Amino acid sequence: MPDVRFPRSARLRKLAEFKHCFAHGLRASGRYFRLVKSQRDTARLGSAISRKVDGRAVERNRIRRIVREWFRHRRAELPAADYFVNARPEARNVPAADLRRDLDALFRRSLALKPAPAPGTMADGVAPLPSPPADA
Repeated sequence: MPDVRFPRSARLRKLAEFKHCFAHGLRASGRYFRLVKSQRDTARLGSAISRKVDGRAVERNRIRRIVREWFRHRRAELPAADYFVNARPEARNVPAADLRRDLDALFRRSLALKPAPAPGTMADGVAPLPSPPADA
């Protein structure tokens, strides 16, 4: 049986870790969640379920538990990266199975995201702009 714990080493905990994820991450959106993915050496999760999603803490905690449970069971399959999941207000009162399906689709979509080129470089397949004429 695979290890399905959620140790501290698998969590985004520090402000600097969240900032790095946002600064260097790729973004994808689903029906109920937004995802930011930043390359790292292990798969780690951070999440935010704000009061905009639901004013009741019990509902926000339910969504938070579903996200954590989903990640715990799939962590071994995921590529090494920091994943930040943000719930959208549409996630309110949605059955857990629908939330899990949306997470599955969102993470599948994130696998297709190509990393952005390093600052000051061009992406593959992009031609440089032509030089201005010498007479100008």
